[in-house]
Amino acid sequence: MLIAYFINSALVAMAVMIHYEMLYRLSRLMPMLVIKHRYRLVVGIVGALIAHIAEIWVFAFGYYLLIRFTSLGSLTVFNSGETIHNVMDCVYYSFVTYTTLGFGDLIPTGTLRFLTGLESLTGLVLITWTASFMYFEMQKYWDNQ
Repeated sequence: MLIAYFINSALVAMAVMIHYEMLYRLSRLMPMLVIKHRYRLVVGIVGALIAHIAEIWVFAFGYYLLIRFTSLGSLTVFNSGETIHNVMDCVYYSFVTYTTLGFGDLIPTGTLRFLTGLESLTGLVLITWTASFMYFEMQKYWDNQ
């Protein structure tokens, strides 16, 4: 159980660091761009989406490594009970979990359930952080009229 705690903590920390670095770099880059203000915001949105996708892949590899090399849990298909063993299914599951869509077609078992909850919470916080960041960036360019 202790190893699951350290792995989960490391995955969350990596996701937060990726997000922080991307938003920091975007906040430095966007004012320097010599393009219309609305296009600066597009750069910000695209950059934030790239960060979110990178974070989803971090969690996906975490799921894959935990499933493949430990006995801490598995992902099973809802109706068939088939166990997931490939990276792309882990990426799909991570997208669904990070964005809190929760389709329910893949079910975590064992301590993998804890990582699922942490990813949902982390995704919610980081998506909200992006929304706040973009709001403040938009305010810089809107007229006060």
